[in-house]
Amino acid sequence: MTTAIIVAAGKSERMGGKADKAFLSLGPKPVLAYSLMTLDGNAGIDDIVLVVRKEQLLAAQGLVQMFGCRKVRKIVPGGPTRLASVRNGLDACDPDDTRLVLVHDGARPCVTHQIVADCIASARKHGSGVAATKLVDSVKTAGRNGIVTGSLDREKVWTVQTPQAFRFDLLRRAVAAVDDKDPRITDESSAVELLGEPVRLVQTSTPNPKVTVPEDLVTAARLLGVSV
Repeated sequence: MTTAIIVAAGKSERMGGKADKAFLSLGPKPVLAYSLMTLDGNAGIDDIVLVVRKEQLLAAQGLVQMFGCRKVRKIVPGGPTRLASVRNGLDACDPDDTRLVLVHDGARPCVTHQIVADCIASARKHGSGVAATKLVDSVKTAGRNGIVTGSLDREKVWTVQTPQAFRFDLLRRAVAAVDDKDPRITDESSAVELLGEPVRLVQTSTPNPKVTVPEDLVTAARLLGVSV
């Protein structure tokens, strides 16, 4: 069985005010509804665990009911860090039946069925499958004064996104083994890397941006073909 964990428990500090970006309107639906409905309708996903801020548990339950998302088995509160929220999601998975787990940011509404399927296929074959995009711009390193100190080979540089799929036992071991405050832990794949396990990237073919600041809502709306 493959369980999807949708993480939407962030503080949304860069959105300004006290808004929870997961529940902001993006055209006719909240931001979170887009990725939730995509994963709910994906044939490769069997169960969904939704992780939200504690004060949004009732709102999340209402959203699930409103949009008829039948694969959502549990809605659980997030933790003080991204990794803690993922850990709570893993704890809510069925430990006997879950073989693969796919973690996705609720703030990435443009996720497609194809990239979900590709990440799952990679995890099934190799143990991991992480959505990523190759950089096309030149990449420089620089000091605090802005003076260039070197150049990186852009053929080897990728930007990593979600979804990120792994064998359930692998991700659970990785998340349990690391310190949430370790600055090297920026996502689930970072935790797996620190175990010394290989992480396989899956190149995305369509834009998959994260809604972080207000301007991102406009970008996501354009990609989804809806009006803000």
